[in-house]
Amino acid sequence: MDRPRRRVVRMPTDAKPGRVQRAPEGFLTQQQIAAVQSGRRDFLRGAFVAASAAVAGTAIAQPLRGSDFKGESEILELPEHTKGLGQPVAARGYGSPSQFEQNLQRRESPGLTRVSAASVSFAPLQALFGIITPNGLHFERHHQGWWDIDPSKHRLMVMGMVKQPKVYTMDDLMRLPSVSRMHFIECGANTGMEWGNVAVPTVQYTHGMLSCCEYTGVLLSTLLDDCGFDRKNGKFILAEGADGSSMTRTISMDRALDDVMVAWAMNGEMLRPENGYPIRLVAPGLQGVSWVKWLRRIEVGDQPWATKDETLHYVDLMPDGVHRQYSSIQECKSVITTPSGGQTILDKGFHNVTGLAWSGRGRIKRVDVSFDGGRNWRTARLENPEMPKCLRRFNIDWVWNGAPAILQSRAIDETGYVQPKINQLRAVRGSRSIYHNNAIQSWKVAETGEVSNVQVY
Repeated sequence: MDRPRRRVVRMPTDAKPGRVQRAPEGFLTQQQIAAVQSGRRDFLRGAFVAASAAVAGTAIAQPLRGSDFKGESEILELPEHTKGLGQPVAARGYGSPSQFEQNLQRRESPGLTRVSAASVSFAPLQALFGIITPNGLHFERHHQGWWDIDPSKHRLMVMGMVKQPKVYTMDDLMRLPSVSRMHFIECGANTGMEWGNVAVPTVQYTHGMLSCCEYTGVLLSTLLDDCGFDRKNGKFILAEGADGSSMTRTISMDRALDDVMVAWAMNGEMLRPENGYPIRLVAPGLQGVSWVKWLRRIEVGDQPWATKDETLHYVDLMPDGVHRQYSSIQECKSVITTPSGGQTILDKGFHNVTGLAWSGRGRIKRVDVSFDGGRNWRTARLENPEMPKCLRRFNIDWVWNGAPAILQSRAIDETGYVQPKINQLRAVRGSRSIYHNNAIQSWKVAETGEVSNVQVY
C-alpha cells in the first residue's frame, strides 16, 4: 500500500513573518448595538475607535537583531515559575482556561432577536484553532431560555406510525448501541444581519452561530427500528423539545434514517444544559433549529406538520413575497477567521491566512482564496480530517506588501456546489431574508493594517 506523502509547508525565504493583533473581545457599546439594531453601517467607525483604545499600550515582542540580547531578560533569566513549586490540582475539580485567556467568551447578540432575555450568544471563531469548538464556547440559541433537567426524570417518547410506541429513560437510551461522530451545527440565521447591509465588526458576530463537536448517542434509526415504524407510509418525523417553546421540527424520513442521532454527550462529556442536557437531536447538515434540544418526543407521520416554527419562522422571504419553507439544509459556506474584522495586521511580510469551510450536503473538496476582492483566486491547503457535514480548516500563505487588500474565501463541496457572491444570492433570494445566507464574506485590509467588514458585489 502506498504511504501518504508528507506535506512540507515552507515560508518564502524573502519574506519575514508578520504579526496580527487579536480583535479585542466584546468591544460593542450600547450605542453601537443600537446602531446594529437600526441597520446603520456607520457604527463601525466608533467600534474600531473603541477597539484601538482597548488594545492601546499592548506590548508586542520585537525581533532580535544579530547578537543584541539587551532587554531580553525574559528569556535569559530564569523566571520565578521555573525556580518554585507550582500549584496543586485545581480545587474546583473541573478545569478552567488560563487567567490570560478568560476574556475569550461567547458574546450575546447585538440585537438579532426580539425577546427581552438574551437568546443568542456567538462563538469566538477568530480565536479558535482546528475544527473542534470547546463546550464552554459553543454558540447558544434559545427560544424560551435553557433548563438544567434532572436526567433521572427525563423521558423520550417514540410514537405515531409505529407498531409499538415506547417511552425511554436515560438508562434505556444509554444501554443501546452508541456511535460517536463529528459534525458542525449552524443556526439558520447565521450571517443573517449581512442580508440587510449591516456590517457587524468581527467574525464572531458575522459567523459565530457556528460550532463543531464530537457527539455521542444512539442513531435515530435504531430507535425507529426498535418501535417498528411504518416503512411504507412513514415519510416524516416530528421532533419536540421540552423547553418553554415546545420547539417542534419536521425532518424527512430519508434524513432521519441516514445520520440523525439522539445524543447525550458532546466532546467526551455529557451535554451542557444550554446545549440540550440530558439529550438532544443531532441532525447533521440541517439548520440548528432542527437539532431539537431537551428532546422529549419523536412522532412518525406521513406528511410535514407545518408547526409555528416552520410556517412563521425559519422561512425565506423570496423576492415575490412567497415564503420558502423547509429549506433546512445549510449550503456550502466558508469564512476567513484570521485576519478578519477587528484585527490589525502589524507587519508587512509573510502571514498564514486561515479559516473554516463546511457544507450540509457532504464533504468540502476545495477552498479558493482571493486577496483582491475576487478578481484572482488561489487554492488553499485543506487540513485533515475530512469528514461529511463537518468543519474543515484551510490555510494559505500570503505575503502582505502593505497595500490595501480585500480577502475572500470560496468553498466548493463534493456535489460541485460553489459558494456564491452576495449579489448572486440576492438575485435569486432577494434582499428581505434573514436565513440561509451562505454568501462569500469579504474583509478589507487598510494600509494601516486594520481589518474591517465590507460587502463586495
